[in-house]
Amino acid sequence: MNLSQAVSGKKFPPRKRVGRGAGSGSGKNAGRGMRGAHARSGASIRSTYEGGQMPLFRRLPKRGFNNARFQKRPAVINVGDLVRWPGEEDVTPDALLAAGLVHDISNGVKVLGSGDVVKPLTVRANAFSKTARDKILAAGGKAELLE
Repeated sequence: MNLSQAVSGKKFPPRKRVGRGAGSGSGKNAGRGMRGAHARSGASIRSTYEGGQMPLFRRLPKRGFNNARFQKRPAVINVGDLVRWPGEEDVTPDALLAAGLVHDISNGVKVLGSGDVVKPLTVRANAFSKTARDKILAAGGKAELLE
């Protein structure tokens, strides 16, 4: 029993000691074969490598159009994040940006409904989820859409 077994109390199979002579079963090349990249230290070949053959993902044609690269995603904020907001001023995208609650308002701001609203707030945003709108209105606030 080695030290790690004694500490954990679990039985592990003994560690395979490679490169310890011909009689050990894993001597000479230490189970790494004769030559090549995998026999060298520091070898790491990506999973898509096919030995110099043109990889499958490059052999297949690229077709069609995908809008994902041009998609505009709004900055999101939850109503639960607005509990730190001072009650006097309105919540606008510019004010959220200045407060550091969102980082980019170029594609608009969407308010989501996770969390609770504890005080009446006037929230102006480009989009609201249904639960966010309901929670803001239930607290006595206003949810105003920007264009």
